[in-house]
Amino acid sequence: MAIRRLVLDVLKPIRGTSLVELAEKVSSLDGIEGVNISVTDMDVETMGLMIVIEGTNINFEEVKQTLENQGCAIHSIDEVVSGNKMVEGRVKEK
Repeated sequence: MAIRRLVLDVLKPIRGTSLVELAEKVSSLDGIEGVNISVTDMDVETMGLMIVIEGTNINFEEVKQTLENQGCAIHSIDEVVSGNKMVEGRVKEK
């Protein structure tokens, strides 16, 4: 089954590719329809990013290679959605 959504926790150097350029590079990959990049934290040399990618057939290896080519490191894969339909996770009731 095709991957339809990826949520990645990524570390990116402050120098180099801008967030706009990074989003453009990732969104230009085949099977990707949209990319959302949010800055989660920042220090002198790096920034933490949450990258949400949606599409019809996301190739994780291509995404990973594109990010690594820009000096980024994937810390974790926080969500993966696969199949014919997007399924939203449940929120635990208090």
